[in-house]
Amino acid sequence: MKGSYYIFSMGQISRKDNTLRFTNEEGDTKDLPIENIEEIYFMSEITLNSSFLNIVSQNGIVLHFFNYYSFYTGSFYPKEKLLSGQLLVRQVGHYTDSKKRLVLAKKFIQAASANIYRNLRYYNGRGKDVAEQMQQVINYRKQIDELSSVTELMGIEGNIRRSYYSAWNIIIDQEIEFDKRVMHPPDNMINTLISFVNTIIYSKVLTEIYHTQLNPTISYLHEPGSRRFSLCLDLAEIFKPLIGDRVIFSLLNRNQITERSFEKELNFLHLTKKASQKIMQEIDSCMSRTIMHKELGRNVSYQYLIRLEAYKLVKHLLGEKEYCGFEIWW
Repeated sequence: MKGSYYIFSMGQISRKDNTLRFTNEEGDTKDLPIENIEEIYFMSEITLNSSFLNIVSQNGIVLHFFNYYSFYTGSFYPKEKLLSGQLLVRQVGHYTDSKKRLVLAKKFIQAASANIYRNLRYYNGRGKDVAEQMQQVINYRKQIDELSSVTELMGIEGNIRRSYYSAWNIIIDQEIEFDKRVMHPPDNMINTLISFVNTIIYSKVLTEIYHTQLNPTISYLHEPGSRRFSLCLDLAEIFKPLIGDRVIFSLLNRNQITERSFEKELNFLHLTKKASQKIMQEIDSCMSRTIMHKELGRNVSYQYLIRLEAYKLVKHLLGEKEYCGFEIWW
């Protein structure tokens, strides 16, 4: 099965016959098995050329770029091979029709909030008193069906997340003050960690969407805009609690990520290279974990769950089966 490949060292990557070769700053080379790669993450400065881009495009490999400070800068999305004019028309139609758009937007928030609640319930059952936040999430979820616009829905989503984040100081064993979510730029270690992990989830969703006929720029909960794959933001909402948040809790509570994992001279707003590697390793381990899928009756990985979510959305857009977002049941 194809997987992810991560490059943390500065250097050059190029085509070598029918495969890839990476050369680091010291001149050491390593050939990469192109047939086993689905996506490549560049976590440092890299030099590449059009010959390299041509071969990765031919092999359907998505590239994700991060700068020196582990900030996501963008992705190279190969030429789409799975084109469907019919689906594109339906995808646009479900955006331009406000009622159809609202239906899907609600589905995303219903699933995301259900997964948030599951996380809270998990830790509440393990001695972390987050019962108040659980009840708040329940109360907000009850309002979702009654909302009449995406704007109102985003307001409820914000309230749910505020309640959720207010429980993090209880869930996390380390003494790290975390009052609210701040993104541009993150203002403390937790926000830095959330921003980094969320961009990884976003990029994982983009890779999976590439293997479907969906257009990643047409979305329903988040407003489509220039310079972003907004459908990835929609689907990522469902998987951030399941994958991203659980990885964060685990790393912090096992003291694998601490204050020393951040660049002190940069006000703890940037992860060290070692910390970034550890987080990516943990996310990769999580993505390869499998569960018994209720409908398919077989084990599937967390990574494949994302692609299945995209397939479910395709069926909804084509009128084959109503979409229902993935909800944690364990």
